[in-house]
Amino acid sequence: MFAVARVALTQGENTMIYPLILTLHLFAALIFIGTVFFEVLFLENIRKQLPARVMLLVEQGIGRRARSLMPWVLLVLFGAGLGMVWLRYLPALASPLSSSFGTLLALKIAVAVSVLLHFLGAMFLFKSGRMSPRYLHFIHGSLFCHMVVIVLLAKGMFYLTW
Repeated sequence: MFAVARVALTQGENTMIYPLILTLHLFAALIFIGTVFFEVLFLENIRKQLPARVMLLVEQGIGRRARSLMPWVLLVLFGAGLGMVWLRYLPALASPLSSSFGTLLALKIAVAVSVLLHFLGAMFLFKSGRMSPRYLHFIHGSLFCHMVVIVLLAKGMFYLTW
């Protein structure tokens, strides 16, 4: 009887914790995706309209803020994502090719890992002083594409079946 009560309590805890973890995951995703979209869709256009010196100051200010905030955002994003997998989606990942949901979730996780590797690579380049405008442009463009794929996979997990 104790084991049954513990299972019920654990399921109740999961029911209460999962929405919180999901909300944290979504807010962190909004911040990260919003930042990448802003840098790619707005800053690239603004660059052509501002003097180079002003644009350099704008980019430095945004870059400093992003480098101080994004590690925390990614920690919440990936931590909450792992929590969601642990609480709800581990069975789908045990055999990802057996369902469209599991396949799309596994692909989403793979793309997310690539995003994390991009971020770690960018942080390394910044710390080592080797980040160039060319690298930064490539990383932003690549992250932009990754974000579009992740959003499409996230929605597709719940609406696409085969």
